[in-house]
Amino acid sequence: MSDLTKITRAQLALRNGQDKPEIWIAYQGLVYDVTHSRLWRNGKHYEHWAGQDLTDELKDAPHTEKVFEKLKVIGALHTMA
Repeated sequence: MSDLTKITRAQLALRNGQDKPEIWIAYQGLVYDVTHSRLWRNGKHYEHWAGQDLTDELKDAPHTEKVFEKLKVIGALHTMA
């Protein structure tokens, strides 16, 4: 994961489907581009919003983490240590 582009929470937050044309989500430290997914139109997927880390929200989803295998990883979520 060290060779991935580091993406800050602020950069992720701007890709919420409203502020910038890109729509991104994060899960388990990876950032995914869901811009072209019909399931993330306008930055919303059911009760989940783009531009944030969805790791803790997966337990409420009707699917498993396998759905992330279909998405394009564009970076690693940079967390302040």
